[in-house]
Amino acid sequence: MAIMFQERAIDRHFASFICKQSADCSSELFRLLVSLLSSAVGEGNICLDLADCAGQTVFLDGKEIVLPDLDALQKLLSGIATVGLPHQHRPLVLDRSGRFYLYRYWHYQQELARRLLQKASAAVGGIDEAFFQEGLARLFPKGDCDAIDRRKEAAYVALHKQFCVISGGPGTGKTSTVVRILALLLEQADGIRHKIAMATPTGKAAARLKSSVSDIRQTLDCSDEIKLAIPDDVVTLQRLLGTVSGSSCFRHSERNPLPFDTVIVDEASMIALPLMSALVAALKPTARLILLGDRNQLASVEAGAVLGDICSAEEEGSRASPFFGSLVNLEKNYRFQAGTGIAEISRAVNAGLDGEALALLKCKTLNGIAWQDLPSREELPGSLAKKTVEGYRCYLEAESASEALERFDRFRILCALRDGPYGVSGLNSSVERILGREGLITLESRGYRGRPILVTVNDYTMRLFNGDTGILFPDPESRGALRAFFPAPNGGVRSIMPERLPLHETAFAMTIHKSQGSEFDRVLMLLPSIDSDILTRELIYTGITRAKESVEIWVSENVFRRAVRKKTVRHSGLREALISISPS
Repeated sequence: MAIMFQERAIDRHFASFICKQSADCSSELFRLLVSLLSSAVGEGNICLDLADCAGQTVFLDGKEIVLPDLDALQKLLSGIATVGLPHQHRPLVLDRSGRFYLYRYWHYQQELARRLLQKASAAVGGIDEAFFQEGLARLFPKGDCDAIDRRKEAAYVALHKQFCVISGGPGTGKTSTVVRILALLLEQADGIRHKIAMATPTGKAAARLKSSVSDIRQTLDCSDEIKLAIPDDVVTLQRLLGTVSGSSCFRHSERNPLPFDTVIVDEASMIALPLMSALVAALKPTARLILLGDRNQLASVEAGAVLGDICSAEEEGSRASPFFGSLVNLEKNYRFQAGTGIAEISRAVNAGLDGEALALLKCKTLNGIAWQDLPSREELPGSLAKKTVEGYRCYLEAESASEALERFDRFRILCALRDGPYGVSGLNSSVERILGREGLITLESRGYRGRPILVTVNDYTMRLFNGDTGILFPDPESRGALRAFFPAPNGGVRSIMPERLPLHETAFAMTIHKSQGSEFDRVLMLLPSIDSDILTRELIYTGITRAKESVEIWVSENVFRRAVRKKTVRHSGLREALISISPS
């Protein structure tokens, strides 16, 4: 098997820097391994798995480099001063399983595993079991036995353990379950203040969770006092931890822990290793941590597949492990009934059943899903025109910014790539031309009424983060001048002068990665005309499950089937660390 290595400038410079620090090393092979490690981290891996690349042929700059076997690679690295064994505090780490790390990522991994195991093994006392059972029966009344049992199980784990993961797809009742868990926790506190925080990786997800919690708590069978005590304030993880201007550190850490007794984090699949490590380090020793997420979604854009590794460790570890029993999978779907289009195709894609998934996609009798063979480049603008005008006219004719933001989420175009006619840049240009011809937007400048924007970097000063979506709209309080409007944490909207915006891009079309944490009534998903490493079952599943009502996929049959068969692999040692480390 060959490795077609496209070395980035940052990989090359980092490898050269490390080699300069290793006075005893002039090996071109070492330089290549460091560059491969840098590239692997850039692709979302925590480490370079030497067993995976040993013996492979690397094609780089027209040259063919055959890597030696695993023993030879390990022997080479173990003799270099900048490479250490775990705990030796060298810039690079080689563990006993042949995983090659940047020290920083190895440290994140080990510290996260150690702290999670401490949480999982900590004894939780003070539960009035009779009162708990009464509350469980009241808040989770009998109905569908299978579903109710799993939600009750989640409640039991959340109250009796300091660490709990509740995993399930959209519509499986994760939010509804956790709001009831909060009611049970507050009832157990019996008047003693129990401080609760809720957070998500993005502002968009925070606004959606806040709205759901506000609605659900009013329906609970508990006292008004408990309902009022359930918070509906949801913040981003960065805001929860407290960003420090000009620094990658946070105000809250092990030395200055968060003051909360229970911390709930939604959309946990989006959280990269460094941020998850910072969060867990900032919890006080007695605090509960409840993670909500969908393990089958795409992993974080940055390094790690933390939620997936945690779920795998719980399932594969010994029953004697303190981690055992920390995971609850919710399977009953309350939004998509069994047999409906989105539910059925999501199931088939998750299982890697490419033939069945394609047959379902092309089936004309299932509601909520549709397929079209990918149009050619020449045909694409004409094919897009009707869908685009139908999908975006409603929000572009809104009379206020808040109305436009709400309507904008009724339809979205999702794609896999950034570049090319079927990527973000090409599709956004096509959509702008279509809407301009219809008179729905005026393309005199990049700042036009109704332009949807997607923030692409974190700006802690402006409290805008990568993935936040807003709209340029006239502000009546500024004599009709265009302002960028975003959903506010309190449920309203907030405006920002366009010149103060961080880096951003047009968002009629967005990548499936960027759509995580969002939901839209209807989705049009376009996949590229040829296979790509980025096309996996997790990508397709994530795109499909962004839709609440319907999804239409434009893709060739062969590309779709290959993608469904391909499972994302991210190299890390977190799963093994969670299984093997003893809590201390």
